[in-house]
Amino acid sequence: MEKAAVNRQPDLDRRLALLERKGKELYGEHFKLYQEDHPLLEKLMAYMVEDREKVEQMGLSLRKGILLLGPTGCGKTSLMTLLRLFRPPDECYRVKSCRVVSFEFHKEGYEVIRCYSQGILWSPSRKPGAYCFDDLGAESCLKHYGNTCNVMGEILLSRYDLFVSQGVKTHLTTNLTSSEIEKTYGSRVRSRMREMFNLVSFEKGARDKRG
Repeated sequence: MEKAAVNRQPDLDRRLALLERKGKELYGEHFKLYQEDHPLLEKLMAYMVEDREKVEQMGLSLRKGILLLGPTGCGKTSLMTLLRLFRPPDECYRVKSCRVVSFEFHKEGYEVIRCYSQGILWSPSRKPGAYCFDDLGAESCLKHYGNTCNVMGEILLSRYDLFVSQGVKTHLTTNLTSSEIEKTYGSRVRSRMREMFNLVSFEKGARDKRG
C-alpha cells in the first residue's frame, strides 16, 4: 500500500503541472495552482482519472457527478473547465453558465429546458450528454411570455431522471450553502442532489484568486 501511494505521487505532480500549464494557456500567465488547494485538487484529480481506490478512500463515488462548492473567486469555474482534460472521451462534459441558461429560457422558452434536460444541444450522437452547470444560484428566475420558471430547478429534476435511468452525470459549481439551495430550488431538488453529487468543497475562507 505504501509503495503504491509513493508511485502515484509523481503521477499527481505531473497532472497538476499539466493543469497549471493549460491554465496559463487558457487564462494567461497569472494563472497558478495554490498549495493550500492541493488536497482538493488531489481529490478532484482522483475522480477525473477514475482512480477507484483513491476515490473510495476519499469517500467519493464515480457513479455521481461533482458539486464543487466554494466562495466567489476561489477558482471553481476555471478548475472544472480545465479538469475536462482528464475525462474519458465519452464522459467529457460541457461547462455552461447558469446565467446564460436562464437568458436562453427568457428568449427561447421551454424548449431550452427540454434540450438541457436531455443533453442534446451539443452531443453529436444525440444521446444525453454530461454538463457542468456553472455558478448555480447566480441565474435569475426569468419569464417567457409571462410564465415564470425556476429554470435550473427544472433542469436538475429532469437530469436526476437521466441519472437514475441512464447513469448520465451532471456537475455543478456554486457558492450557495445547502440551506440556500433548498430555499432557492426546493426540497425536491435538494433531496435529489444528495443522490446525484459528490460534495467537494474549498476550505472556508479560500482566497479570491481574481485579486
